[in-house]
Amino acid sequence: MVSDYLADSIILLSAAVAIVPLSQRLGLGSVLGFLFAGAIVGPSGIGLITAVEEIRHFAELGVVFLLFIIGMELKPARLWMMRRWVFGLGAAQVVISGAALTMICLALGLRLEAAIIVGLGLALSSTAFVLQILSDSGALYKTYGKRSFAILLFQDLAVVPLLALVPLLVGGEFTVGGEMGVAILEGAVILIVVVVIGRYLLRPILHFISKSLNHDIFAASAVLIVLGTAYIVAHAGFSMALGAFLAGMLISDSEYRHQVMADIQPFRAFLLGLFFMSVGMSVELSMLVADPGLFIGLLLLLLSVKVVVTLVASLYFGDSKCDAVSTALLLAQSGEFAFVIFGVAYTQGLIEATLFQQLLLLVALSMAVTPLLEKSVKLLRNREKARATGAGEELPQEEPQLGEVIIAGFGRMGRRVASILDLAHTPYVAIESDPEKVARGRELGYKVFYGDASRTDVLKAAGGERARLVLITLNDSRSTTLLVQELRKRYPHLPILARGRDSEECVNLVHEGADEAISEAFEASLQLGASGLAHLGFPQEEIDAVLVTTRNTQTEKIQKIFSQLPATR
Repeated sequence: MVSDYLADSIILLSAAVAIVPLSQRLGLGSVLGFLFAGAIVGPSGIGLITAVEEIRHFAELGVVFLLFIIGMELKPARLWMMRRWVFGLGAAQVVISGAALTMICLALGLRLEAAIIVGLGLALSSTAFVLQILSDSGALYKTYGKRSFAILLFQDLAVVPLLALVPLLVGGEFTVGGEMGVAILEGAVILIVVVVIGRYLLRPILHFISKSLNHDIFAASAVLIVLGTAYIVAHAGFSMALGAFLAGMLISDSEYRHQVMADIQPFRAFLLGLFFMSVGMSVELSMLVADPGLFIGLLLLLLSVKVVVTLVASLYFGDSKCDAVSTALLLAQSGEFAFVIFGVAYTQGLIEATLFQQLLLLVALSMAVTPLLEKSVKLLRNREKARATGAGEELPQEEPQLGEVIIAGFGRMGRRVASILDLAHTPYVAIESDPEKVARGRELGYKVFYGDASRTDVLKAAGGERARLVLITLNDSRSTTLLVQELRKRYPHLPILARGRDSEECVNLVHEGADEAISEAFEASLQLGASGLAHLGFPQEEIDAVLVTTRNTQTEKIQKIFSQLPATR
């Protein structure tokens, strides 16, 4: 038995390593790569793996961790700022698309309960797919990127009541007003109970664990929170995904969110990839071969409905034609949560096996054409830009989206830097591994979070990909050097300022990739010398002149030393 699991694991890993990078190289994305890998090694492919159900049950934990991450992203303040687009445009897209697709399902012969869950499931788009495309193309903070994100945000929220809705539909005699109201009410009650318990217990527990300064135990506690909350909510009759979502919401506003997110991401990435592979293993490719015309027709119908609905809704909410079309094309596919919803509906008997396989294949095909739709978006926008330029029109300027400054370390120097940024009204995020310093800083109103600031994955969770600047104020020379090296590799164009103990260390930090390094010993000596001159009666103008001369001399000395070192950048 153990050897079978080991052999299956080796096969899955080999398929993923071989196919996913190739899929990314071809511009199809990692999600489709995992789907293809699963389809190839699964029963409908070369048949290397047959224990699909066992793998799928374990792989569903990937969706649990994905919903946890989404819960952490959906902070109440963020939702409120985007409320018009999330609850207006997003709700219109889901409700109208879901209603239209439900009507089509009824016309195709599905019973009402199955038609509702199929229509609403197909109305959802791929959060993982679309956000990856927007991030890679740098369009996440353009108008159509923000609209797409808002719609995806509402769709992610809609997953929770949809998962709770499946058992009610299975019960029969479903009425939209009554049963949907019960589902929402029960979900709200559980939400309140979990939030109240988590609010008074979760932070004290995490604070206690963080004081041990054992990051492995903290990572284990993060996983325990996800799985524990998922189990409790599932034991109450709801889905594990709902429990994980609630756990993420509880941590979203806490000072531990960045460290928790960094610790959870490896589990999420691995298990979600395994989930997509299990879906790929479940796809019956023979259906497509047997009746390609049917699936091509269904695919075109699905894409057409979603494009038209999203286009009209975006125009109604005031978007330009180009942005509305871009949003509609990007969100035309169905997504990963359709796999989850249809899987739950299938296991609970709401849809039969043949329909389940057809839906899996249809969703996979819709995701497969997404790269082509994205290329259409690029072509459209380039053509619009050329037309506007040729006609002498002024293109609408996108609202600039500036990231926050990241402060790595929140000791005395980090706290002073944060105070300066506060006075300059510049947003920042500070990361500190000492829970007591974090607690004191937050009591004083600083935006400081618990986390290992020497880890680039923690800084990434804090917004490293959009950061305007990183200020490293760690008190450990080796950690500072390693962090500078890793940041420079991962973010070649990110400005990095680092704290050094002396001139020699500052030269080394600049050599390793820092844009500038400040010697704490040198600056302290300057302040002490300036105070001494003031006590001796020197006028401030002469003191300032001496400081400028001394700084220039030191800078020339460092540049001379640095010029003699071999280049590494």
